[in-house]
Amino acid sequence: MSKRLRGTSSSISVVAKDRLVLFSPRKVNAVAKMIRGKPVYHALTALKFCKRAVAQDIRKTVLSAISNAENNFGLDVDGLTIKEAYVGKAMALKRFMARARGNGGSIRKTFSHLTVVLCGAEG
Repeated sequence: MSKRLRGTSSSISVVAKDRLVLFSPRKVNAVAKMIRGKPVYHALTALKFCKRAVAQDIRKTVLSAISNAENNFGLDVDGLTIKEAYVGKAMALKRFMARARGNGGSIRKTFSHLTVVLCGAEG
């Protein structure tokens, strides 16, 4: 999904969203914090060598936003920066695991929504 946000005519913002990422918002936000405000080539390099598993999902979303900017708006990839990268809370699957003496322990598998906004000048 990409759209032009309000702003000056010389600056365009492009949005890419990833919904229902199977990681908790806290874990996703820890990695998203690394790339906020950086140029896209620095962000992609940082995500490529990040040891956390969620970094690959975030990298795919950044690549999708770059593709949206290039194909839909004709922006130059070298001039793009990550304006925003924010995480929202999504649903949680509720499961249980059998425990000792006939009890059960609850397990919550939390999901999150990821939004990446790129900013670049018209080319």
